[in-house]
Amino acid sequence: MPMEAQDIETLIRESFPQAKITITDLAGDGNHWAAEVIDESFRGMNRVQQQRAVYASLKGKMDGAHGELHALALTTKAPD
Repeated sequence: MPMEAQDIETLIRESFPQAKITITDLAGDGNHWAAEVIDESFRGMNRVQQQRAVYASLKGKMDGAHGELHALALTTKAPD
């Protein structure tokens, strides 16, 4: 069952409550998403560390072929 944008945002927001989060459905199918997460906690982290932190917040929803979240293009950064 595909995930809704609000469900993805809720999971991310649990770990990053002050983040600016933008979720976009890339294909209109509820399976291919893009997320932009801008959060102060990313300052001093490299891009890989930032993205690992966000993926961890998804609590296994992308794990394996049967994960609820099929694809997520992720952009992360600290605020300007």
